[in-house]
Amino acid sequence: MLVAGAVTPEGILAPARLEIDGDTLVSVEEAPGADTDDSWALPGFVDTHTHGAVGVDLGSADEAGVRRVLDFARRHGTTTQFASLATDRLESMCRQVELLAGFVEAGELAGIHLEGPFLAEARCGAHDPALLRDPTPEAVDALLEAGRGTIAMVTLAPERAGAAEAIARFAEAGVRVGFGHSDASAELCRDTVAAGARIATHLFNAMAPIHHRRPGPVPVLLADGRVGLELICDGVHLSPEVVTLVGAAAGWDRVLLVTDAMAAAGLGDGDYALGALRARVADGVARVLHDDGSGTEHLGNIAGSTLTMDAALRFLLTVGTGLESAAAAAASNPARWHGLARVGVLAADNLADLVLTDPVGNVRRVMRRGAWLD
Repeated sequence: MLVAGAVTPEGILAPARLEIDGDTLVSVEEAPGADTDDSWALPGFVDTHTHGAVGVDLGSADEAGVRRVLDFARRHGTTTQFASLATDRLESMCRQVELLAGFVEAGELAGIHLEGPFLAEARCGAHDPALLRDPTPEAVDALLEAGRGTIAMVTLAPERAGAAEAIARFAEAGVRVGFGHSDASAELCRDTVAAGARIATHLFNAMAPIHHRRPGPVPVLLADGRVGLELICDGVHLSPEVVTLVGAAAGWDRVLLVTDAMAAAGLGDGDYALGALRARVADGVARVLHDDGSGTEHLGNIAGSTLTMDAALRFLLTVGTGLESAAAAAASNPARWHGLARVGVLAADNLADLVLTDPVGNVRRVMRRGAWLD
């Protein structure tokens, strides 16, 4: 396959030739003088935080619904994906984890992300505060048992009772711990990273903001090179100035693009499920929908997004991020931080997962495991 350019670990090769055998990328080499169109080859995107799409909430989806979400995400360039579950009753979450574990075991999903129920009420965001709970050994073990080794990440607020023990238990089970939905101080955040937290769940969102005398967790997370930084680059969750600040302060090699997409992704405005809550989407922005008991509804916190990974990549390009850095944030960085093998990088012996785009990042074609998605 000849392309105008390919983003590789060694840099941009332009033009480039990619050789594929079955589901494996055999080689990526520069092809001087080759006659190509203007398509660019990027590594298939890796989205490690997404709750649903096309009317489907992964927290309650059946098998057919999960496949619909996967198909939608893949057509927007996501060839490797986690399924994220918002807070619900523990029994409901365990049942859904059991269902999703089968997709991980079959190689359709790369893992399960639990965004809850071990979050702080003060920063609950789009999670039902009545269902939040402490990470007791019994609750942690119930989820791990339901997951059969497929839980890849859990977001946890360190101020909850038993958090330190839970971090150790999750780490022992090979689960990445994300700091998030927390009102923790800088000191507690620093202790949490020291204890093993390695991901900042949607940095800035659902955590204390920066104050010049009470810095909160953000400066700690930005400064610690052990932490991967999730960013929701939809123009709603973060301003362009804040996104560029993160790249300058932490380096683009630590940025993990995520969609945090909910059921409305790929559809229009309306009301949708998100875990145990409802959300209303207006002008593409999702917010929690509350009923005060009298029949009067009002909107609350931002409730996930309607973002796709290709749109997130284009957002980075529009704020001046180079193509190499943007592609790394969408693919190789999340793969590296989550220890995912053979994905996220266009390199020999990796899986043949790639996205062909036009010069400004619009998806033209997607290959997963050596097969084009038509």
